[in-house]
Amino acid sequence: MIGSKGEQLGIMSSKDAMFKAKAAGLDLVMVAPVAKPPVCKIIDYGKYKYEMARKEKEARKKQKTIDVKEVRLSPNIEANDIKTKAAAARKFITKGDKVKVTLRFRGREIAHMHASKHVLEDFAELLSDIAVVEKGFKVEGRSMIMFLSEKK
Repeated sequence: MIGSKGEQLGIMSSKDAMFKAKAAGLDLVMVAPVAKPPVCKIIDYGKYKYEMARKEKEARKKQKTIDVKEVRLSPNIEANDIKTKAAAARKFITKGDKVKVTLRFRGREIAHMHASKHVLEDFAELLSDIAVVEKGFKVEGRSMIMFLSEKK
């Protein structure tokens, strides 16, 4: 049992604790229910809830979210176009986002999927100075996918 000013009141029954809380005009709040014995504190519950919400909001503010941006390529893309797409991906990675590189196959291109793997390899090579391949080549339906993330 902890008092309203933070002082230790020792181990007591729940009835005694409730009487002390009522006498102080405050609430009895269980702070650590899993401890042996459980720890209770005499405080204003509304104020306690407000403080907890404020701390949670503050923690959420400091947390950084990582988005996944997508760059789409085709198997017969030209070298200059790959450089343009790599520049866009470089911008995403330097901002701290992950990049999903999708190589889309249309029509009969899907028959030569294994021969087009070099496009993704070239793309990863262009960004090798700032990015690392997080998840390698994976075929999903009519496309081949790889994920790039910032080097640590």
